[in-house]
Amino acid sequence: MVKNPFLLFTLLVLFQIFQGSVAAQDLTPYELGGQLNVVHVAVPFLTVAPDSRAGAMGDAGIATSPDVYSMHWNPAKFAFTENDFGAALSYTPWLRSLINDINLAHLAGYKRLDNYQVIAASLTYFSLGEIIFTNMAGEPDGQHTPNEFAVDAAYSRLFSENFSGGVAFRYIRSDLTGGAYVQGMASKAAQAFAADVSAYYRNDISVSDLPGRLALGMNISNIGNKITYSDNQNAQFIPINLGIGSSLRLDLDPYNSLALALDLNKLLVPTPPVYHQDMVDDEGNPVIRAGLNPNVSVPMGMLQSFYDAPGGFREELREIFYSFGMEYWYMNQFAVRGGYYHEHETKGNRKYFTTGIGLKLNVFALDIAYLIPVYRTNPLANTLRFSLAFDFEGLRRSSPDERL
Repeated sequence: MVKNPFLLFTLLVLFQIFQGSVAAQDLTPYELGGQLNVVHVAVPFLTVAPDSRAGAMGDAGIATSPDVYSMHWNPAKFAFTENDFGAALSYTPWLRSLINDINLAHLAGYKRLDNYQVIAASLTYFSLGEIIFTNMAGEPDGQHTPNEFAVDAAYSRLFSENFSGGVAFRYIRSDLTGGAYVQGMASKAAQAFAADVSAYYRNDISVSDLPGRLALGMNISNIGNKITYSDNQNAQFIPINLGIGSSLRLDLDPYNSLALALDLNKLLVPTPPVYHQDMVDDEGNPVIRAGLNPNVSVPMGMLQSFYDAPGGFREELREIFYSFGMEYWYMNQFAVRGGYYHEHETKGNRKYFTTGIGLKLNVFALDIAYLIPVYRTNPLANTLRFSLAFDFEGLRRSSPDERL
């Protein structure tokens, strides 16, 4: 009998991965190799980087130094913030190569309660532009501006000099149709409640006589209920995600520093199976050829996501997407950033380089990021992000009374 719960979980996952690999052996090489098999989720705007700093570093931010945008990447980082209060606003014109009126806006802030505790909140708003609905005859039948938003609240606590933890709670609302009838069915706005569980560790180190700081982070985000836009529609998973990150900052001299970051992410959502063609069961449902039934509960879906890919373990590895980033600071006032984001061809094929700059003054910090897709036809081409953060303690330090 296995008494260690972690060991039991590991053995279960390894067994299911092996079982899935055996079941996939009768698939053709095309199905195992080049077939597109994207993991589908609702409200994907929750996965979009809202800030320009991480956006310029290949969307890496789980273990980077804490800032006002830590809510999205790792709420546990808030416990290590140096200031007592901060706020920021970010704006992203999204998919401008396709449509000119899709925008993402993000408002965030935090407040330190004491030396150990910090609370934070944020609002993410995603506007999908204006849509004109038509009836079966193709005649105009009203218009609507689809929108989605998420309201977050987080609590972060310092447990030791080097380790912190955090939890966040999120309300999500997605209104894509404004209640219009779609294919003869009444639609509605979808709603969900979700939570994040995160941890952050950092420690001062020395590399070749250069002082620096190593940091590790983990965030399981968007653990929440499935949502639906119609009473007759199957509920969809929201983007529950496991993110693990690391970063290393080196102080090259008193004026220059360089940081490197790496994030690994995987959706904890069932992978679509491969079905037999022209074969159904007694209830009329398609018969699964390889993989597992994706219509399961949220806890089961999170567990199943580690071993349900129809291509077995090789396909599971393809569901991990990578973010690499670097950040150079001069006198802690001017930053140059770069990065790369990689997603496998069969899982969405999002591949792009990023670059950007940052400028930090006494009262505010301005960050700009630009996305360079690997493929010119990528709809993410020419994505430009702007972020503005306010340092209210800097404002206080710059006042005449504070300088005396």
